Amino acid sequence: MSSGQTEKGEFKIAEPGRQLKRAEADFMRLIEQQNLQRVQKLQRQRRNNKLTGIALGGTVLGIYLYSMFSVKQEKFLDDFEEPVKIEVENKAL
Repeated sequence: MSSGQTEKGEFKIAEPGRQLKRAEADFMRLIEQQNLQRVQKLQRQRRNNKLTGIALGGTVLGIYLYSMFSVKQEKFLDDFEEPVKIEVENKAL
């Protein structure tokens, strides 16, 4: 077995009282920086996804409400009965 492995094949993180070498500390800083950049990218993506979802939802809701309001104002179905009333009135005279 190598010096960094235990009997189960797992690697030790650190030995008690052992100081990190400069290369190890630099590598840890590099990894932390990369993780921070990755997390910031994911947070930015999540925020953009939420904004896109809100915009799409608002658009769909706006179209739905506009359609309901415009159909409510239309009177074209009421006009179908008008000619019948006029014909009945003309026959009565």
